[in-house]
Amino acid sequence: MTATALIGATLMLPSGPAQDQAVLMEGGRIAAIIAADALPPEAMVEDLAGGWLLPGFIDTQVNGGGDRLFNDAPSVETIRAIAAAHRRFGTTGLLPTLISDDLAVIEAAIAAVEAAIAAGVPGVLGIHIEGPHLNPAKRGIHDATKFTPLDPAMIARLCAPSRGVRLVTLAPELAPPGAIRMLGEHGVIVAAGHSMASYAETRAALDQGLAGFTHLFNAMTQLGSREPGMVGAALEDRRGHFGLIVDGWHVHPASLRVALAARGLGGPMLVTDAMPVVGGTRPFFTLGGREISVVDGACRDAQGTLAGSALSMAQAVRNAVDLLGCTLAEASRMASANPAAFLGLAQRTGAIAVGHQADLVHLDEDLRVRRSWIEGQSSDGEGGA
Repeated sequence: MTATALIGATLMLPSGPAQDQAVLMEGGRIAAIIAADALPPEAMVEDLAGGWLLPGFIDTQVNGGGDRLFNDAPSVETIRAIAAAHRRFGTTGLLPTLISDDLAVIEAAIAAVEAAIAAGVPGVLGIHIEGPHLNPAKRGIHDATKFTPLDPAMIARLCAPSRGVRLVTLAPELAPPGAIRMLGEHGVIVAAGHSMASYAETRAALDQGLAGFTHLFNAMTQLGSREPGMVGAALEDRRGHFGLIVDGWHVHPASLRVALAARGLGGPMLVTDAMPVVGGTRPFFTLGGREISVVDGACRDAQGTLAGSALSMAQAVRNAVDLLGCTLAEASRMASANPAAFLGLAQRTGAIAVGHQADLVHLDEDLRVRRSWIEGQSSDGEGGA
């Protein structure tokens, strides 16, 4: 099998940026990271002619893309279209995310993701089921009529063996005793969100195996002087991860900068909470019978409620640099290594490292995506080839 060498870009390695180095890809994996002037003679050489070569982005919260919403038609075809739309923006791994819905839709979504993984749809890592076990007081854009208690039958369904990662967002204060621990013991990643949980309730959930927090600050109890809330517990904890929607609308950039200062770089993950408009052709879509429009870059219903985002991972990385003052290395970690660790995939993807899948993204000097690779297979990005 002929190896392919990528040269000419600055590599973003776990240790930091590296110049005059090449990534050697073979069999869908990174075979070597070597000096660009020491390539094996039989390697096929691709000169990237500048820019940055980063680990591919991993997005744990993708509701839609390419004019498709996962809830509307949970099928392999929908997943394929969503994944292809996000790949243009450097996302090489994602979790199709189901917003609170009926049991039949949840069952169809789980089956569709399993079928997509079996069919080898590029970039699909598993499923994120966001609801319906949420608190109506923090429903956000979710349809509260879909909310249901987390009962033994649903726990058993979520714990059933599956292909890929299974992430569930729930309100921990409403979960039955022992449910979070049981889900975790069966390989389900549990995140807290759309919740009225107090600091004490959140800490108790963390002790039971709660792994992280869905879109920190949004739809949860806030940090206060006498009640630290869920935000306080998330920032204090050093075990879990939390998603940040860095679009300039969901959370004020100053609050995000405070979160980074409090927690450091070990916990935050860039997420999009993306809707069909990302990589699509229309600036509107329908969600649960309500029309959602993109207004000044934000997805809102007629009452002005935020409904996911029009954010891509490439834009999230640029925003982390421009709005939060992160270095590209820091933004890259939040877009790749941290979500890989959260999903338990750090030994497989999320870094440019020997033995990892060749999941990569090439950015130009303006941090626009030129190309991406999933297991060594190339595709053009937002900036073209």
